[in-house]
Amino acid sequence: MILVWKKMPLWQKIFIGLCLGLVAGLTLGQTALMFKPIGTLFINLIKMLIVPLIFVTLITGITSMEDMQKMKRIGLKTFAIYLLTTAIAITIGLGLGILIEPGAGVSLDAATAVSAKEAPDLVNTFLNIVSKNPVASLAEGHILQIIFFAIMLGISINLAGENGKPVAKFFQSFSEVMFKMTDIVISFAPFGVFGLMAWVSASYGLDVLYSLGEVILGVYVGSVIHMALTMGGSLAFFTKLNPLTFFKGIISAQTVAFTTTSSSGTLPVTTQNVVNNLGVSKPIASFVLPLGATINMDGTALYQGVCVVFIAQAFNVDLSFANYMTIILTSTLASIGTAGVPGAGLIMLSLVLSSVGLPMEGIAIIAGIDRILDMARTTVNVTGDAMVAVLVAKSEGELDETVYNNTQEKVK
Repeated sequence: MILVWKKMPLWQKIFIGLCLGLVAGLTLGQTALMFKPIGTLFINLIKMLIVPLIFVTLITGITSMEDMQKMKRIGLKTFAIYLLTTAIAITIGLGLGILIEPGAGVSLDAATAVSAKEAPDLVNTFLNIVSKNPVASLAEGHILQIIFFAIMLGISINLAGENGKPVAKFFQSFSEVMFKMTDIVISFAPFGVFGLMAWVSASYGLDVLYSLGEVILGVYVGSVIHMALTMGGSLAFFTKLNPLTFFKGIISAQTVAFTTTSSSGTLPVTTQNVVNNLGVSKPIASFVLPLGATINMDGTALYQGVCVVFIAQAFNVDLSFANYMTIILTSTLASIGTAGVPGAGLIMLSLVLSSVGLPMEGIAIIAGIDRILDMARTTVNVTGDAMVAVLVAKSEGELDETVYNNTQEKVK
């Protein structure tokens, strides 16, 4: 049995952990909460990797691109694709909300208002990207500030020429060490996923799934549609690659994203999958993925669409075509303005509700099932990060298609 487990691919181990955790939580009930520390330990291990991995890999990605024009080109492509897919995601969410009508017959009159965190001012958000103390930013885990400092440092190393090469070599070695540490941490993923799923299923049970089933259904169906059509379709159309191979290559990252509900926390697994399974070069992965983990919110935007329509229907508010256009625009821009902010999903929802004059009380109901919805939207976010990495790598001639097409053999 132990021998079979050792030979089993990692994604299968993680999937088994997920299923066993779900069964344990539903059958054991509150007793299954004892498994939560296992999940917490895994999340702590993942969080331990985030700051050094983002910092080191971004610098390595930039120093490996000595051509500044190339770096500018890759940055523009990455940013544009993230914004476009976010706009498509919110449109899918709105469409499903209109079709399913999750708020029809629901009364939110008795909902208790939730004081959502105040959305950060867009100008201050951008100003705060520049850290006054980079060391403090690294210590406190301010991801946007870390990304900005890493980009500036990477560019400066390149501009320093020969004098900067020893520093570049140091970070290259450091990144290899971080990748090895990532391998060690990821090997514990099946057990961490088991603990997390046991806790979630024991905490929520099936009752909450039934009570707001249509909202949950809308978000999950929308997530599948967006991943299959938008992401899979983009790969098939623009790169002529097999989308099924892509999804098989990132199944470990998707499973970890689903259980941890953290794009940044899943970054080590996403990076490993994209490089080892899909053949994306390390420089491209090191540049595109940390940005995506911070600013790409496809899943969150899709969730906004379903939830906004639910709240509007529940309060008997008719939304006009202009309202829908406002929601699409606000959600797309808010995905940047709230990047890296804790509780970004509910903050974005409060922004969108304000933009079309819908009652904030609706957030109370959504907050009750936010964890369940977060599992789907984080999976979409991580899948989008990987998809953009493949698209950019293909366009730059930095995708090893031999590795990509041999994913059946490479996934482990």
